[in-house]
Parts: sequence; C-alpha cells; structure tokens
Amino acid sequence: MPKGTFVEAKLNIELGGTLGDIESAPFVEAMRQLRRRAGKNNFLQIHVSLVPAIHGELKTKPTQQAIRDARSAGLSPDLIACRCERALDKATTDKIAMFCQVEPEQVIGVHDVASTYHVPLLLEQQGFLGQLRDILKIDELTIPQASIDKGQNTWKQWKALTTSQEHVYSTVNIALVGKYVSLHDSYLSVIKSLEHSAMACHRKLKITWIDASNLEKSAAEANPEAFHKAWHDMCTADGILVPGGFGTRGTEGMVAAAHWARTKGKPYLGICLGMQIAVIEYARNVCGISKASSIEFDDRTPDPLIVFMPEIDQVNLGGTMRLGSRPTIFQQDSEWSKLRMLYGLNRTSIDERHRHRYEVNPEYIDTLQKAGLHFIGKDDKGERMEIIELKDHPWFVGVQFHPEYLSRVLAPSKPFLGLVATAAGVFDEIMKSQACGKDLASGVANIAI
Repeated sequence: MPKGTFVEAKLNIELGGTLGDIESAPFVEAMRQLRRRAGKNNFLQIHVSLVPAIHGELKTKPTQQAIRDARSAGLSPDLIACRCERALDKATTDKIAMFCQVEPEQVIGVHDVASTYHVPLLLEQQGFLGQLRDILKIDELTIPQASIDKGQNTWKQWKALTTSQEHVYSTVNIALVGKYVSLHDSYLSVIKSLEHSAMACHRKLKITWIDASNLEKSAAEANPEAFHKAWHDMCTADGILVPGGFGTRGTEGMVAAAHWARTKGKPYLGICLGMQIAVIEYARNVCGISKASSIEFDDRTPDPLIVFMPEIDQVNLGGTMRLGSRPTIFQQDSEWSKLRMLYGLNRTSIDERHRHRYEVNPEYIDTLQKAGLHFIGKDDKGERMEIIELKDHPWFVGVQFHPEYLSRVLAPSKPFLGLVATAAGVFDEIMKSQACGKDLASGVANIAI
C-alpha cells in the first residue's frame, strides 16, 4: 500500500499440511509469489511448529528442519510460533533463534493454556503486537482515531471476558439432542456458539450429548439401558438444544424432547430441523393433528406440516437448498418476544444465514397461531416462517436459520444466548446489562460478584 495510508483490509491465509508434500507444492509456490507481489512491510509470515517434550526436555530439531524446508521453498518466516506443552525457557528460545536465523524476540512460545481464548493474552505478554508493528511498519500509517478506539475497546472487552473465566465455578448443562452425536465435530459451530454464550453468562459449559434415537419408544425394548440413560440425562439438563440435521432417523426422539421441554417449562432451542420438530410436536399434541409430520420423513403423510420450499425441484435435489444470508422481519405485536428483546426492540429485521430445503406449511399457520404458537419472524415476503416462540414459557424458541454461523466471542448469537442465559437463571441480568449499554464482558461479570 502507498506509504502513510491506512486501509482497513487484511487477509489471513492459513497454509496447512506438511512442507515437502506434493499436495501442498502449488499452494506453497502461490504463497511465495504472493509475498513477492505484496512487497515488504505488507506481508508477514508466521510459521507454526511443534516443539515436543521428550523425557521432560524440549526438542528443537523438528522446528529447525521445518524452517530449512520453508526457506528452500522460498518462504522465510518473520515469526516462529512454537507449540509446546509448557512455556519455552530462554535456552530453548535462543537455540531456535540461532539455528533458524531469527532474533529471540521473533520466537513466540504458544504453550498449553486452560482455554484457547487465553492465547491472545499469551501472545501479548511476549511482545507479539510489537513485532507486528515493527514488521508491518504500522506506526508509519495514519490510522483513524475511530479505528484505534474500536480496537482498544475490543481488546479491553476480550481481556475482561477471558480473564473472568478463571474465576467461574458455576456450570450450565445443555442437553444436545441430535443425530450425529457420535462425532462431536459435526456440531462444532454449535459448540462454539454455546461456549460464547456461556462465557457471556459467566458459566462453565457442560454439553450432555444425547442420541435422539435413544429417546424413542422403540429404544425402550431394543436398548433399555441407553433409553433410560438418555431420558435421565435430558431430564437433569438445564436446557435442551435440537440442532439441524437431515433424514428420518431419530426424529421421533427429537419430538419427544420438544414435548418434554414444552410441557415441563425447560428452556428449548430448535435450529432448522429443531424448529420443524417443535412445530410438528405442537401440531400433534396441542392442535390435535395426530398425524402431523414432514414430507422429508413421510411423503405420504395426510398432514404435511413441513413441506418443500415452492422453488424446490423435488427430483433434482442438488444445489436446491436455500442458502446464505436472508432477512427475517419481526411481525407486529411481537414486542413481548424474549428473542426479539435480545436482538433489540428497535430492530424490525435481522439478517441470518440459512441452509435448508424445507419450510413450515403456510396452510397450517392460522391453526398453529390460534393454538398459541407464535410466528414472530417471517421472510421479507411473509411466506416463510423464520422464528417461532411460545409466550408463556421461560424460553421455547425455534429458528429456521442457523444462528451459530454468526456467533462470536464478544457477540454471542442471540438465540443461543437466550437459551444459555435462561438455563443458567441469568436472563434478566443479561437483559439489564444490554439495556444499560454495557458490553457482555463487564455487564455479565457483575452477575457473579
């Protein structure tokens, strides 16, 4: 960039894999060319290397060899981040600096910490920000004061929030009732969103994983031990989350979970499929539509509460999903909604990301609403139901979109925040902190004081 100018644009590129592998060769070459084209002071390369501890001694040979391989490919690191079990001692740091031809200040130790959210604090303690300023010549740029203030405020909030987690002792237990619980990474975005909300509520997060199939009546005979354990785990949780998914397996167990949460006043959040499950349960047990189902589960159901979207090709399913950020319009007379309160009553619409094929059947909307199921959010045409909520319930919310995609540490997703806050018994405090204009880091920390 021209000297003295400041542009709020940066590109973070992660080049994974192993140097020397044929699969990574094109990407390594592309990175080399990008570095040359970007020019000095516009490109900073950080090499992450493992420093294993063998018999209590930190070994630097893998790092030395990795840096040689990187340099032979035309990539010379500006900083070396060393992943290790414990903090690097001075002798190890000096050894890496000498054999990798960098200054000791350019060797950053990233040892194991209680939470990955503490890593930025660890980097700050080792002068990482100073290295960024020196290598990228940030001090020579004219940075708008607004950007400086924003960055300082964000850093202040991060430090307050992550530091406060060291003194968290209360736990909130969320039962995740899903189809793919054997592989937790299937719900990684959901897990992170729950973590963000738990941090905001000053609570330790415990996720109880429940295979929805084990909640079904058929499991009582097929596997009674798993059946009783699943129900015990769900009944003892503070809140219930039913995330997205596809297919029929386990859906009756999800319906049972939604029914239990609704009738017992247990906080419930349904995402995508989880919202559709809540609608089906309500139709069956409140509206008296005993055969209510989804076309996805039973294409011959006499009462299709959940149907294909109008533009969907029912034969060629490839590329037919409703994807991306779409607006959701809050409906009139929905000011009572707890979810809308979290978003802010001054907002008439929100934008959230979608990934689904099925919708609540518009033909049943009037019946459901008259029975007390409120559709407080719809799409901009008023045809697709985006948010459901029960009025006389601590927290019973379903959203057709995927709020986990926009959740951040300092800005937790509102549906997740509502679930966790209600489950933890701090919903009113969360609302007060937002009404007073406090950030979550400072506002919620006061709850535990």
